[in-house]
Amino acid sequence: MSYAKHPVRGLVGVRADATDPKALIAQINTAFEEFKTSHNAALAKADVVQSEKVDKINAEIGTLSKELDKVNAGIAALKVGGGAGDGKDPAIGEHALAFNRFFRNGAEAGLKDLEIKAKLSTNSDPDGGYLVPEEMEQSIDRVLGTVSTIRSLASVMTISAGDTYKLLVNQGGAGSGWVGESESRAETASPTLKEIAINLGELYANPAATQKMLDDGRNDIAAWLADEVSTVFAEQEGAAFATGDGVNKPRGILSYTNVANASYAWGSVGYIASGASGAFATATTALSPADALIDLYYALKAGHRNNASWLMSDATMGAVRKLKDVDGKFVWAAPTAIGEVATVLMKPVYTDDNMSAIAANSYSIAFADFKRAYQVVDKFGIRVLRDPFTSKPNVLFYTTKRVGGGIRNFEAIKLMKFAAS
Repeated sequence: MSYAKHPVRGLVGVRADATDPKALIAQINTAFEEFKTSHNAALAKADVVQSEKVDKINAEIGTLSKELDKVNAGIAALKVGGGAGDGKDPAIGEHALAFNRFFRNGAEAGLKDLEIKAKLSTNSDPDGGYLVPEEMEQSIDRVLGTVSTIRSLASVMTISAGDTYKLLVNQGGAGSGWVGESESRAETASPTLKEIAINLGELYANPAATQKMLDDGRNDIAAWLADEVSTVFAEQEGAAFATGDGVNKPRGILSYTNVANASYAWGSVGYIASGASGAFATATTALSPADALIDLYYALKAGHRNNASWLMSDATMGAVRKLKDVDGKFVWAAPTAIGEVATVLMKPVYTDDNMSAIAANSYSIAFADFKRAYQVVDKFGIRVLRDPFTSKPNVLFYTTKRVGGGIRNFEAIKLMKFAAS
C-alpha cells in the first residue's frame, strides 16, 4: 500500500514513500508536534507584537487625553479672563491664564518661562511679571465710562511717562488790517497761547478676600476683582471730575472760579443766573422759568454749541422736565429712538449725581462741549499688588491707578447758578 498519492500537506519531514505504516504514523506525529510547536511560537510572537501595538495605542490615547484636558482647561480660563477667542491678540489668552492663576495661588507652575513675582505691574519684564491683562483693564474702564458721566463725555488721554500732562490752547489774537496795494505793512500782533497743566493723582482700592475663597475654582477671580475695583474707582473719579479740588486728585468742573458770563475771562467759568435763589424764576405772563435755560444755551459760542450737551443730577433733571416755555411746551423731549438720550432745547441731556443739587447759590447745571472743555488723563496701566501677609487670613489686592483731570478750554463750558443774579 502506497501513501504517495495522499501526502500530508504542510508537514515537513514525512516521507511519502515509507512502506511501514507504523513508521509513517510515527513520522506524521513527530512532524505534527513540530508544526504545532512552531505554530504556537508564531502565535505567541504575534500576540506579543499585537499587545505592544495595543499598549502603544493606549499610551497615545492617554497622551491625547491629557492634551485635551489642557485645552479644555485653557478654554475655561479664557472664559474667565477673555483672550484669543474674542478676536483680540491670541497672546492675551496666556496673560489672562497667568493673571487668573496668580490671584488664586500667587504662583504659576504651568508657564515655565514666567517667574511670577509678588507684584503685577505695567512694566513688561519676564522676571518681574506680566502686564495687567488688556481685557482686565478694559473691563474696568468700561464700567468707569458708564458710571462717571463726565469721563464718557470728556476727552480722555493716556500717557506712559511723567505725572503732568500739558497742552497749549490758542486764544487767537493774531492781528490783521486793511491795506492798499502800495502801502507799507506794519507788524501785527501774534496769537496768544495759554498752557494748561493737568497733574495726575493716585487713585487706589484695597479689596480683600480669604485664601479659601481664592482657592475655590468656582470663583471668578478676574470678574470679582474688576467689580470691586471698578466700583470704588468709579465713585472716586466721578466725584473728583465734578467737584475735586485738584489736590492729589482731578480738578472738577465746579471747583474753578465762577463769574457772571458778562464778566467772563479766561481761567474762570461763566455762569447764568436762574432768576431766583435756590430755584428757577417764578412764571409770569411774560416770563418762563425755562428762559434761564435759553440764556445758558446762548451763553455758549455757536462753535461750541454744535456738539454741546447738558449735565445735571437726577433731581435737577426732575425739575427741568416740568419746565415749559412761554407757549406752554415742555423744554424736555423724550428720546426719538432706542439708544438715544433725551434732549433739552434739542441738545442731549445727561445725568450725573455728582453734580450739585439745586440749592441757594448752587451751580447745578452745566452746558458744554465736554470734548473740548474737559480733559481726563490716565497713566498707562493699572498696578496690582497681591498681599497675603498684612491681614491674614485675608489676601489684599492693592490696586492703584494714576489719573488727572481739569478744564482745558474755559470758553467751551457754562454753568447755571441758582440765584437771583
